[in-house]
Amino acid sequence: MRSFNERMSELLKSIESIAFHKLDDRLIAYLKEKQRVSGSSLIKSSHYQIADELATSRVVISRLLKQLENDGKILLYRNEIKLLNEFDH
Repeated sequence: MRSFNERMSELLKSIESIAFHKLDDRLIAYLKEKQRVSGSSLIKSSHYQIADELATSRVVISRLLKQLENDGKILLYRNEIKLLNEFDH
């Protein structure tokens, strides 16, 4: 029952995120979570993988990531994203 409860909670969080949060906020939360889990500011993931996990298109993710790069919050490499110190602010 505990496992079922955890899965249901994850599902409800996902639905809430998709329904009520802007995609750029969801992307930032996603990147912060990846950083927290890996313990590194270098995230190894393609735009397509991120888009798939956030249930959107690669083009949208690429545009949002480019905007974050232009804002000086991240650096984009091939299949890697480096979160800069400014990312947390």
